[in-house]
Amino acid sequence: MIPIVDLTAQYSSIGEEIQKEVSRVLESGSYIMGKQVRQFEENFAAYIGCKYAIGVANGTDALVISLMAAGIGEGDEVITSTFSFFATAEAIIRVGAKPVFADIDAKTYNIDPGDIERKITGRTKAVVPVHIFGNPANMEKILEVASRHKLYVIEDACQAVGALFNGKRAGSFGNAGCFSFFPSKNLGCCGDGGAIVTNDERIAVIARALSSHGGGKTGLRAYNLITGSNEKGNPDKYCNYLVGFNSRLDEIQAAILNVKLKYLDRWNEQRREKAYLYNSAFRGYPIQIPKEETGAQSVYHIYTIRTGSRDTLFKKLREQGVDARVYYSIPLHLQKGLAHLGYKKGDMRIAEDVIPSMISLPLYPELTAKEQNKIIECIIGTLT
Repeated sequence: MIPIVDLTAQYSSIGEEIQKEVSRVLESGSYIMGKQVRQFEENFAAYIGCKYAIGVANGTDALVISLMAAGIGEGDEVITSTFSFFATAEAIIRVGAKPVFADIDAKTYNIDPGDIERKITGRTKAVVPVHIFGNPANMEKILEVASRHKLYVIEDACQAVGALFNGKRAGSFGNAGCFSFFPSKNLGCCGDGGAIVTNDERIAVIARALSSHGGGKTGLRAYNLITGSNEKGNPDKYCNYLVGFNSRLDEIQAAILNVKLKYLDRWNEQRREKAYLYNSAFRGYPIQIPKEETGAQSVYHIYTIRTGSRDTLFKKLREQGVDARVYYSIPLHLQKGLAHLGYKKGDMRIAEDVIPSMISLPLYPELTAKEQNKIIECIIGTLT
């Protein structure tokens, strides 16, 4: 079977380096919020192009904490894409706000900035654009809409680490950017992990406090920022000022991420090269290949095509030992777990139209030419 992603192949190329760094952590006896986490936060902030990075336990927590740090809660509405992993909507609900879904662009599958504007009400406080499949959303148009309506922008960049729009990294445009380091991500650890990036000191301080029970000196700083107080003191970690979370990036995972971050740009470029090979091979056939916005540079976390023969192609690929996948087969507005929001079939016509024809193919840096050619030949042979 050609897997959708091959983590063992990646590990075999850098395994000794990872083992060395993990051993150093184990030998140090410092396992929580130590040197590796601090180093990764510094490295990652510099990589994305933001002043601050806060390591957290996973990408979902990054979204929840960022929304809370921006002051979003009960009675607020947050507009986001209907085409995303469930966690995007889940995070909005977890802070007490209401997710309001916007439709997508039929070619990029990213949120439609025009539909964002149509969904704004007096209760709208934020927009959460999703850089789906590693393809940056049109942040120029989204920021223009958000600026006119004085909305926060919290980027769900969980799939888009390293992606560019007009020369800037995804995650660096909004008030905060959220990342997941789930193992299959372009930058993945060996477990769960996530990060928040921001240029806003207020959001950074509050997010850091919330990630660790709202206690200590950072908790006091966050408390003063939120309440407008000027309370002083030198509190220890058992002085808690906010009700937060136990959501910290693990020291071992940070060590792994510090190793992998050095290779990320090279891996992303290899992904792009293989995506272009697919694109070139599929031109002229009844296949819609992925499209990037003008100025966008996708990192192809997931390579997705569309075809009217999706189910036939899926079956054929599986028969030929190719681990093709169908991601996010139900748009968020039609998920049973979100039925209380009152959406119905037909509310997001573009998403509902394009999702049934989507199929995702194996694409990762270690995918061999032989494997990729087999996938291409199978697809072309099936559709002709």
